[in-house]
Amino acid sequence: MATDTELTLLLETLYASKNPTRRWLHRTRRDWIVAQLRERAQAGARRALEVGFGAGVYLDTLAELFAEAAATDVAEGNLRHAAAIAARHPNLTLLRDDILASALPERAFDVILCSEVIEHFPDSAGALAAMRRLIAPQGRLILSTPQRYSLLEIACRIALAPGVIKLVRRIYGEAVFETGHVNLLSARAVTEQIASAGFRVRERFSSGMYLPVVAEFGGERGLRLERWLEKRTRGGRMDWMLWTQYYVAEPA
Repeated sequence: MATDTELTLLLETLYASKNPTRRWLHRTRRDWIVAQLRERAQAGARRALEVGFGAGVYLDTLAELFAEAAATDVAEGNLRHAAAIAARHPNLTLLRDDILASALPERAFDVILCSEVIEHFPDSAGALAAMRRLIAPQGRLILSTPQRYSLLEIACRIALAPGVIKLVRRIYGEAVFETGHVNLLSARAVTEQIASAGFRVRERFSSGMYLPVVAEFGGERGLRLERWLEKRTRGGRMDWMLWTQYYVAEPA
């Protein structure tokens, strides 16, 4: 488990990285998810839940957009780190809750956000089924998870190996941690699990073109190439190369 200091450092690193590609990869995901949350709030959703809030990237947004916001995690370090955020928002409740054995009430939430979480669950299908029990009949699930065969995940298997990770940290000159991914899924597998859980996909998206070496040493020029390739890859036969897959789903 990362310490509170490591969580803060990682959060600052991902979204304010000196490396243009690293910064863009994470900001793109954050911006897409925040836009989806805003859309749900504008549609009248009042009760929101985040499953596995981690470093708390979306907690302020949830509390600002929704009348009632709850956020769960199983890691005490994450709960301690997020306590200062919750102190700013009387309508935000932090809970230690395991989604696979959740004590939360059924059909209680208009929006459930689960971003970069199910890849940490060996039983991702069970986690999705549990979220289906918690969501209101007209609710929406906003989900993101890495693509199993994306170029970034393939590169990570090498870059984060023992002995190599120290070199990667020197190259980036900032915090780099192991991902902890134990259940990377293809788009087909995620879609099947969403359907089996009792959801219907309303919208899907993908982002995150990563080119090894170009990302590390290409700077802004390398990023422009990656952005150009991403636009031409998204939605096509090579979409699996992009790092993150996103879904908005509703109860079927």
